[in-house]
Order: sequence, then structure tokens, then C-alpha cells
Amino acid sequence: MSVLVYAEHDNASLKDATLAVVTAAAKLGDVHILVAGKDCDAAAQAAAKIAGVAKVLVANDAAYANQLAENVAPLVADLMSGYDAVLFPATAHGKNIAPRVAAQLDVMQISDILSVESADTFTRPIYAGNAIATVQSSDAKKVITVRGTAFTKADAEGGSAAVEAVSGKGDAGLSSFVGAEIVKLERPELTSAKIIVSGGRALKDAETFQATIFPLADKLGAAVGASRAAVDAGYVPNDYQVGQTGKIVAPEVYVAVGISGAIQHLAGMKDSKTIIAINKDEDAPIFQVADIGLVGDLFNVVPDMVGKI
Repeated sequence: MSVLVYAEHDNASLKDATLAVVTAAAKLGDVHILVAGKDCDAAAQAAAKIAGVAKVLVANDAAYANQLAENVAPLVADLMSGYDAVLFPATAHGKNIAPRVAAQLDVMQISDILSVESADTFTRPIYAGNAIATVQSSDAKKVITVRGTAFTKADAEGGSAAVEAVSGKGDAGLSSFVGAEIVKLERPELTSAKIIVSGGRALKDAETFQATIFPLADKLGAAVGASRAAVDAGYVPNDYQVGQTGKIVAPEVYVAVGISGAIQHLAGMKDSKTIIAINKDEDAPIFQVADIGLVGDLFNVVPDMVGKI
């Protein structure tokens, strides 16, 4: 079985999400990676070094500079004549392209897989992760998105894949890139951080959130996250949200401060290796998934922690 992996990158380097997709793809067959961009040779060379990758396809064209889904999807669909499956990271970018590819191939997309059971059978979460469905596809071509937190990352070094140039139809003329406002974070990015400190609605307001959560995150070298309630209340921007409608994370340590543990939030962080919960309500649902639970007033507990670290 031949498998194509769509690489997520910034034209200079690969995103970590791609490494997890390679691991999933390797369970299906021979892995080839597609790098579509403009002046993306550095990203292509990085892809060639990934352990387990047999070939890297490079589509270097101005039409793919910003990897617009309207331009990239036809390229992927055309390449699928030589592949049995194509895998995308289950990121905002991957979820933008994959459905278009599935539509052009006239197949059903298999979304957010957690494991590969066989060449045509996969598991995926449903009901906000409260149940795991086993799905089997009879489509000749498989279009799959992969939940990165469910798979270990492939080694970024050790491979020596061949690099081959490919071309597509170029600009479809359906969309154009206007601009991007990218938030620059001084702390680690949420989806790749090893430690995350998240705050909930109990932090009262934006000033209190920053004064309480940020010092602890700085001490731990951690990324900062938040529950949907905290984001909706305006304490922090949307980029901080962890949960079913936010970012799915699985760090080594997840510290939940003043977060009750609603299903929506648990769906985004319950795969964390160690979960530490701080909440004054001893019956809060977060304690059901926490490895370490501390019942107490966060406004006393967190400053005390910061002082002792």
C-alpha cells in the first residue's frame, strides 16, 4: 500500500504535526511526503531526513506559497492516481484541505483518527471523546486526518529519502492571499509544549488571569492555555483555548487552574501524560481525570507554588 503524507510547513521548516502523521502513515505502507510551497527546498530537505520516509515530492510554485486550499487540493487529488491513501494533520490547515480532496476523489473522509487497526479500519473519537468509534472504509482511495497527540512523532533525523519535483495546475483563481496577523508568543506554542498551565473562568478577569497564571508558567517554562469559558469571557485570546473547539494537546504535564472540567475542555487535554488540577470544589469533574488533585483556593495555592519553585 502506498501512502502520501501532506507536510505542514512554513516553507523553511516542517511543523511537528507532520512527524506524527508519518508515524500513522507507516502503519499503512510505504510513506511518501508532499511538500507544496514556494522556495520550500529547506522544508523538503527536512522531510527527506525523516526516518521511514521513502520519497519526497516537491511542488515549488508561487501558487502554493501560502498553501491555499483551493490551489493545493487539486494538486493532491491529481497525485492520488499513484497512491492508496493520503494523510493530513488534523490541524486547522489540514482540515481545510482534506475535505476538498475527498470531494474531488468522491470518497468519504475519515477524520481525526486515533489508531490504525488495518489497511481499511481505524478508530476515531465521537461525542467529544467520550466514545471511540471503529470505522471501516471500502473506498479505493482513503483520505484521512490524523490526531497528532495519538501518535508518537517520527524521528526527524536518520532518513535519506529521494526528492522528486512535481507540478500541478497552479493557481485555481478561486482565492488569493491578502495577509496574516500572526501572534508572536514568548512562551512555547500550545500544541508542541511539554508543560502547559491553563486557567479557567475562576480567574475573574484578564488582569487576574495574567497576574496568577503567567508567573507560574514562566517559572515552569510552560505554555499558557485556557478553558473556553475563560476565552469567551475575554481573559485571553482564542489562540489560548484548549478543548474540543480549541487546540488538542497532550503535554508531559498539564496544570489546570480553576477549571471545572467540562467535557468540551477534557476532550482537548485528557491525553496529557500527567494532569495536575487545582480547584476549590472537591467535586469538580476535573479531579476524575487528574493524576494529582489539590483542593484549595487557587489565589492562595498558585502564588505559594510560584514562591517555592
